[in-house]
Amino acid sequence: MSDILSLIGRSKPLFSQDIAAHEKELSAIVSLSRFLVIGGAGSIGSAVVHEIFKRNPKLLHVVDISENNMVELVRDIRSSLGYIDGEFATFAIDCGSDVFDSFIMNGQGYDYVFNLSALKHVRSEKDPFTLMRMIDVNIFNTDRTIRQAKAKGTKKYFCVSTDKAANPVNMMGASKRIMEMFLMRRSLELPVSTARFANVAFSDGSLLYGFNRRMEKEQPLSAPNDVRRYFVTPQESGELCLMSCLLGENRDVFFPKLDYDLNLITFSEIAERFLEPLGYEPVQCETEEEARCRVKELKIQKKYPVYFFKSDTTGEKDFEEFYTENETLDMKRFNALGIIKNRPEYDEQKLKVFRDTIDTLRKKGTWTRSELIALFNFMIPEFNHKETGKFLDGRM
Repeated sequence: MSDILSLIGRSKPLFSQDIAAHEKELSAIVSLSRFLVIGGAGSIGSAVVHEIFKRNPKLLHVVDISENNMVELVRDIRSSLGYIDGEFATFAIDCGSDVFDSFIMNGQGYDYVFNLSALKHVRSEKDPFTLMRMIDVNIFNTDRTIRQAKAKGTKKYFCVSTDKAANPVNMMGASKRIMEMFLMRRSLELPVSTARFANVAFSDGSLLYGFNRRMEKEQPLSAPNDVRRYFVTPQESGELCLMSCLLGENRDVFFPKLDYDLNLITFSEIAERFLEPLGYEPVQCETEEEARCRVKELKIQKKYPVYFFKSDTTGEKDFEEFYTENETLDMKRFNALGIIKNRPEYDEQKLKVFRDTIDTLRKKGTWTRSELIALFNFMIPEFNHKETGKFLDGRM
């Protein structure tokens, strides 16, 4: 973890003090409980699985659509933590399928359900079809699995939100904000909590994850130099979820206490720090083409081509924030965690209009980005969608 911490500009783990202060309680709860982790083979999901597994749960089931990621999760668990006294099993199932419905219906139920499945990329809003899947995964699958958890006697339901849900400028962040609205309604039936995340360093598909892939394939590093982000390590992401679920009160939204001046960092800064321990000096190129062409030439000199640019793609926010000025905060309970305290406030009519509109569009069999953006604007009047007509798939 120390290497990752140095790359993101920190010298020590964020949640060590809070974990230590509550370890006895966390371990006691886990050892007596049955867990389901949905989306458990992804970056955050696998971190949550590790945090639960190492505290010896009575039962731990993991569901994920990716068979390959699940295989790696099991190999990693067995190679690092070994075995537990209770049952540990994985299931390569789509949580939006009728197979998952049967899996839940025929099971014995769980004390705690973690839902880490999500479409998390800003680039997912580039076309109307991926956007519709984002609505399915981030909003409707969450609402459905909460109802299934309640029906099987679950004590607490956790799902992951995002820092991009605070004053959203992209559809991914807005979808998570709408998900939070649905959560407020379900919180009257079953205790729920969530977390607004910083970027998880080197998570699957992230730009930092891509740096490793680019080096493996002898390709240049490319990153915006004007977009600042907060970061947590993979282990910290698991700790954040665990504490929110097991220690959070109904409707709590946990977030990491990160300093605006000290912890916001640009991707271009991380790219330069990434190259340093590998023994390479970054060489800034003027164009993507120049960067692509100079890899072999520069590597011989222990240098490496980088292409840094000003961000101009749809949905990119200049900086991230975890809460808005209208939200009520508890900043005293934990050392490195803040909590947004919510009342069960929601607009039932708006939620109905949202679901009915999506149902109508899908029955019609065709829809546009503009129709979905308009619906999101209806749900979130302050939604300041940043549309430039350019998308990340058009970047290196």
